[in-house]
Formats: sequence, C-alpha cells, structure tokens
Amino acid sequence: MIDDRIGALLDDVRAGTPDAAARLWKTAETEGGPLISPGPGGTSLVTFCWRGEAGTATVRWGAEATLERTPGTDFWHATVALPSRLRTLYYLSHGDAAVSPYDDTGVGDTHVDPLNPRPFLFPRDPFDPTDRDCWASVLELPDAPPEPWLTGPPVPTGTLTPADVDSAALSGPRHITVYRPAGVPTHGLGTLVVFDGHLVQHVLRLPTLLDRLIAAGRVPPMIVLFVHVEDAARDAELGTNPAYAEFVARELIPWARHEFGTTPDPARTGLAGVSLGGLTATHVAFTAPDVFSRVLSHSGSYWRPGPDGEPEWLTSRFAALPRADLRLYVDVGDRETMLGPAGAPPQLDVNRRFRDVLHARGYPLSYREYLGGHDYVNWRRLFPDALTGLFGL
Repeated sequence: MIDDRIGALLDDVRAGTPDAAARLWKTAETEGGPLISPGPGGTSLVTFCWRGEAGTATVRWGAEATLERTPGTDFWHATVALPSRLRTLYYLSHGDAAVSPYDDTGVGDTHVDPLNPRPFLFPRDPFDPTDRDCWASVLELPDAPPEPWLTGPPVPTGTLTPADVDSAALSGPRHITVYRPAGVPTHGLGTLVVFDGHLVQHVLRLPTLLDRLIAAGRVPPMIVLFVHVEDAARDAELGTNPAYAEFVARELIPWARHEFGTTPDPARTGLAGVSLGGLTATHVAFTAPDVFSRVLSHSGSYWRPGPDGEPEWLTSRFAALPRADLRLYVDVGDRETMLGPAGAPPQLDVNRRFRDVLHARGYPLSYREYLGGHDYVNWRRLFPDALTGLFGL
C-alpha cells in the first residue's frame, strides 16, 4: 500500500529518473505529514515519510510503523491502515531510542515528524528541577471525535494559585496548585485531588474544561488540588505508597478544609490521575474511604507490584478485602497492548482484570475502552465525561 501522491514518484526513483528523489521529498513537504487517504472498512491509509541518514526509522507511541528506505536515496516511508476515528500522538525514532523528543527541531535519535505541522508540547514543570520539555506529533484522522469542551464562547475563568503544603508523612513540603472556580465562595465546595498536576493543568487543560463544565451546569463548582511531583521522584512517591496516601488523606485534605472551608462529605471528595497517577488515586481512595468516595483513573498502572512484590497488588486487595464505599470511573486505550516495564502485562489486560474484580465485588463502576493509546489527547477528551459521571448535577 502506497499513497498515490508518492507512488508514481517512487517508481521514478527506482527507475533512475533524474531529480525523482528531490521531487519525491518536495511532494511530501508540500502535502505535509503524514499523508492520509481513504482506506477500506472505516480505516485511513496513513503514510509516514522521513528523509535522512539512519540505520532504522520507526514510528512509536500511539501509532507504530517501521519505515522502509527507498534504495539509492535517503527517503524513508511506511503506510499503515488505522481506524479513521483515531486521534493519538507519535514520534520518530532511530535505533533503539524510545524516549520522547526533548525539542521540536525534528532531528535527533528521537524527534517529532518534521512534515507534521501539529507538534504537541509537554511543558516542563518550573517547580521541578529534574523536569524538561518533551514533544510529540499529533495524528488526527478524519473521523476523530470532537472535543467540544475545549472551545466555545467565553465563560468565567477560575483562578490558579500556587501553594506549598507541609507534610510530616513525606518529610517535607509538597507543591500544589489550587484551582478555585469563578464567582462562588469556596465554603462548602467539593474537592478533587489530581496527581501529575502540572501536566494535567497544561496538557489535559483541566482548568479550561472545568470552567466550561461548571458554566454549563454539568458539574458543581469545586476546588481542585493539582499535586506536583518531581519527575525523578515520581516512581518512588506515587503508586501504592502508604506515606503518600497518608499525606493526601490526612494532611492535604485537612489543609484544604482549613484554607477554603471545603466539605468533609466523601461523596463530594475525589481523586483523579493518569497512568501511575490513576493507580495512586485508586489506592489512596481505597485506604481512606472515610475521606474519598470518587475515583477517576485514566489508563491506571494496575500492573504495579505491591510491597511484597506481588503483581497487580491493588487489584488483589480489592478482590480480598471488604468492599469500600467508592464509585469509580476507569478507562484504558484499546491500543495499549505492549508489555510494561520488566515484562509487566499490558495496560489493557490489567485494566480489564481490575474491571472484572470491581464488577464481581459490586462496586459502582463506569468502564470504557477508548480508541487510542497511552496518551494525553485521549485522556483530555474523556475527562469531561468522567467528571460528569462522578460529580455531575
């Protein structure tokens, strides 16, 4: 399968036609990347193109492809059939490099697609000295679902205020950003704690989503505590760490109640996170159902072992221990089929097993498998539905 826009030129290159290689690349530059054309059965044919010297060239992340080098040239290409409703992120990699690009130059062992005019920034957290910018490219196929809560007429805008909260459990303060909704007093409001707070603010754009959901009457006004964690400490602090659960339930929430007069009602107090943050949100709520009764988990890392090394430890705790008073929203991408660290099961498999345990134990659960991979453009689109289901009016 080759896109018609370059197929004839590739034939010219193989035939040795003068300037064919230059015309091939010029066509790819003019059309932009990747090239997209209709495919069979609700798919699109997506052709990735790249020009340069390398041993290998692959597409990684939410889309995967191995590019083929056209003999006698430095032009690489690959065509794959993908569902036309897909929206995801990707980058190009050479050799074994599998780290998100650190800039948008389009060069390096990993890099954004230089032909794609839609680079996607993961901005560094200015409160984290170990963090840095990361980039990807957006792949949005013709029938990708809309994101209606990101745009529209102006609405009242909430405020974002930085703060530091002392923690005896973690032996030092932790940085947070507080979202306060526009035009309402904070006394008696519900509270949502969000992990990986910097990226959820700026990449999921949760403040914008909340402003619009609140203005539309879809969710009640609430205080949101965006919890920052240094990238170098993330694996150690998040997950099923009892000290971190102690900080969130017994230090952070009392701090918010003292500062803002938020409600102590667990039914209006929740946690949210993505990936490892989704596991953390679930664990904290499970250990403190007197504080939290709402859990939002996007692609939760339920494969993580517990203190004793048992795989999928939190899932087994839900299966074995008395049912807590929790309502959960859980989703995962249908393309999350790759093995995790150290050969851990895929996210799709572990989230399905967690779902089955929740159903068996009678937990109120909204479970969803979305079209896509382990990436923020899908979590951003689904966050409004998740919030509405857990907190909606």
